[in-house]
Amino acid sequence: MQNSSSPVSVPVLSPEVADALAAGRPVVALESTLLAHGLPRPENRKAADEVEDAVRRGGAVPATIAVLDGVPHVGLTAAEVDRVCADPELAKLGVRDLPVAAALGRSGATTVSSTALLAARAGIGVFATGGLGGVHRHASDTFDESADLTALARTSLVVVCAGVKSILDVPATLERLESLSVTVVGYRTLRFPGFYVADSGSSIDWAVETPAEAARVFAARRELAPGAVVVANPLPVDQQLDAELHDRVIADALAAADAAGARGKDVTPFILGHLHEASQGASLEVNVRLVLRNAELAGQIAAELAALPR
Repeated sequence: MQNSSSPVSVPVLSPEVADALAAGRPVVALESTLLAHGLPRPENRKAADEVEDAVRRGGAVPATIAVLDGVPHVGLTAAEVDRVCADPELAKLGVRDLPVAAALGRSGATTVSSTALLAARAGIGVFATGGLGGVHRHASDTFDESADLTALARTSLVVVCAGVKSILDVPATLERLESLSVTVVGYRTLRFPGFYVADSGSSIDWAVETPAEAARVFAARRELAPGAVVVANPLPVDQQLDAELHDRVIADALAAADAAGARGKDVTPFILGHLHEASQGASLEVNVRLVLRNAELAGQIAAELAALPR
């Protein structure tokens, strides 16, 4: 389907999102890659509603983002969410892929980088996700680094996440975020979370204690320079994946990936599949749990941000 009338720079807003933004009410952006590629069907459709409900509990309007027939949509109808969750052929769209999808009328789920870009274009200041992409292990040889990092360096919004998956090189990821001048704060912690586990083993310099503090940090950043504020929100220890199981399975999965010759973008799904199987599905339960927590906190931060003078 050819689409030449809706450039990628002009996303279509759902009526609810458009009304909220026009009235200055809080809105939280949500990615769609989690739904299309991160969770199994049909559980992904249930999770889509749960994540949006968590944003509402936090006091904000949810805006799930996807590209449908070449047109970026910020805020999806129930039928559009059904489409994203049901289509096994839906593309995965980073920033580099958006112009191709727009020009050729293709559909796809948005990653962290493209969701951040489209959210900022729509005037949304807060984004909730599971975990960021980062620097992959052996990146000094492969140059394998997520586009999320550079996207956050030039996009002004709050990103609430559970850190990065510990299959990545977490210290190198934090170094890159520092080099790119992305502000990173822990939510009530000075330990950077490792997605499935509360502590990745790396420390960070700053913490905020309340959603209001996070909102004020972003307001100050927005006045100073473009770029994101990453709010790293760890799971409580009693809700994380068993740490011993996590460490053992990750080590086994990395060795298996190396033995299988998995390289580049194939490494992450290989390891996550190994983790899911070895944990008997517990890793997916943790994934949904942390996304819900991040969505609710993002709603609270968005509500505090909307209350600040502009």
